[in-house]
Amino acid sequence: MNGELSMRLAGTASFARKIWRLTAPYWVTTETAEVGVFGRSIRVPERWIARVLLAIVLVLNIGIVWILKLLNDWYARFYNALEQKDTDVFWVEIRYFAVVAALYIVVAVYRIWFRQMLQIRWRRWLTNVYYREWLRDRTYYRLELTGTTSDNPEQRIQEDCDNFTHQTLTIVLGLISEVLTLVTFTLILWNLSGSVTLPIFGGVEIPGYMMWAAILYAVAGSWLTYKIGRSLVRVNFDLQRSNADFRYRMIRVRENAESIALYGGEPDEVRRLDGSFQTVYRIWWDFMRYNKRLVWFTSFYGQAATIFPFVVAAPRYFTGDITLGVLMQTASAFGTVQSSLSWFVETFPSLAEWKATTDRLTGFGEAMAAAKQAQRAERRFDMADGDAGALVLEDVEVDLPDGRVLLRDVDLTLERGRSLVIQGPSGSGKTTLFRVIAGIWPFGRGRLRLPRDARVLFLPQRPYLPLGTLKDALTYPDHADAHGEDACVQALEACRLPHLAARLDETGNWAMTLSPGEQQRLAFARALLYRPDWLFLDEASSALDEATEREIYRTIKERLPAVTLISIAHKPGVLAFHDARVSIDPALGRVRLEALPQAES
Repeated sequence: MNGELSMRLAGTASFARKIWRLTAPYWVTTETAEVGVFGRSIRVPERWIARVLLAIVLVLNIGIVWILKLLNDWYARFYNALEQKDTDVFWVEIRYFAVVAALYIVVAVYRIWFRQMLQIRWRRWLTNVYYREWLRDRTYYRLELTGTTSDNPEQRIQEDCDNFTHQTLTIVLGLISEVLTLVTFTLILWNLSGSVTLPIFGGVEIPGYMMWAAILYAVAGSWLTYKIGRSLVRVNFDLQRSNADFRYRMIRVRENAESIALYGGEPDEVRRLDGSFQTVYRIWWDFMRYNKRLVWFTSFYGQAATIFPFVVAAPRYFTGDITLGVLMQTASAFGTVQSSLSWFVETFPSLAEWKATTDRLTGFGEAMAAAKQAQRAERRFDMADGDAGALVLEDVEVDLPDGRVLLRDVDLTLERGRSLVIQGPSGSGKTTLFRVIAGIWPFGRGRLRLPRDARVLFLPQRPYLPLGTLKDALTYPDHADAHGEDACVQALEACRLPHLAARLDETGNWAMTLSPGEQQRLAFARALLYRPDWLFLDEASSALDEATEREIYRTIKERLPAVTLISIAHKPGVLAFHDARVSIDPALGRVRLEALPQAES
């Protein structure tokens, strides 16, 4: 028993630490934000905006409690007027109620308004923290590369950040409000309750017995709620994860629609989606079963709470100790105290979801931190800026994530302005060598001296086309405003894409709209705009016919005469545009550098 209690206390402490880790940084952040004050825009620390909004919400919570106290006092006067059939007092109390109710509506509306304002600001800040950490140091790439990524990071950043800020504010502010209400109405209920004498031990008088009855009722209900509903925490976590997996699989279908259509892979996708949703279906039945048990109890608990105060207070009313108005006031105060004490009962389903969301966010954060730490520990490449005129690899060994050696004893020096083609069988390590040069491959060792202050651009076989306008896709990674429309049109025409010139301002999913060949030519047009000093092409022209490929290479050489070109390519026609070749022997894991005839200019 003691062991089980210790485990529960440890679990509660762990959950509290996670909550603190997620919430505390926002309230002390040094970031600033623009706010409008009397028609002027000024920058204010975000933490002060958050604190002011929180203070406003707390003050409005106090206002709500005060209004509830006014309404509780009104109950006595109103029902006494009904009992005494006093028409004048009745209408006075109706007018009083209208004023107080109107005030309650105003305070309630603005309490929600300012709480939502705080929620969206907090969500924006927390979301920025997560997606910036995800992108920083290429953590997103490292997680996918090693297969240790948390499930569906995009869902955690989008949905869980939203859920966490909403749940935290709702639950914590709700708890504060209930504590304020409890303190206020406990005093009221104590004064209204009188005392009761129990016929034991010669008569035991219990002062404020209605308050003690409310406490016992709520404590018993909270304990039973926890015992009945604690399994919902685990089920909620599993349900969120399985729903995210199902959604991600459908995203993958949309992203790879053309490939699936060409393969005729619909039956297999149906099978995979069926299997994924079957998991959702199974967990949902678990959720229904546990939730049904909880609803049985909470429904009974809520219905019993309606009549319970009248049962407890009725003896004093029937003996004439209290009037009808006082009975109704006492019942209202009892209900308010009992409701505040029963906060745990009513909030437990939300608490279960809150814990699941918190576990997912902190788990994602821990996965990113572990990836960054592993990257720092495992990176054995000595990378530094070297001579501005050369790229140097010395005694480089390239490994796979499982530790197997892919390439060994790589020694290459490529002077600026030269052109190098890398060739070898599929799987021999060509693309991985590119990743090493780009500084994104963490597995291996050796010394890399990268050109200092050089503009470098990598064009992969499948270029990345961001969502947005065609100009956004064309100018990536620069901002669209960095290049004029005339320059964009000229780049498109040079890469045999004149038909796209009129669509620069059109928004679309260009990865789905353009053919693979058009996408690759768009990437070359991007290179003409970016004007890199070093251009790396990883089978970037594989979807082009040989004539178009030669024309594109010729255009690159003519318009970027000073560019250093490093290509991975299989077609023999590409050799004419390079003056050296690196051949990879997969059996030995070694590279061989050889000169080529004069490159085509």
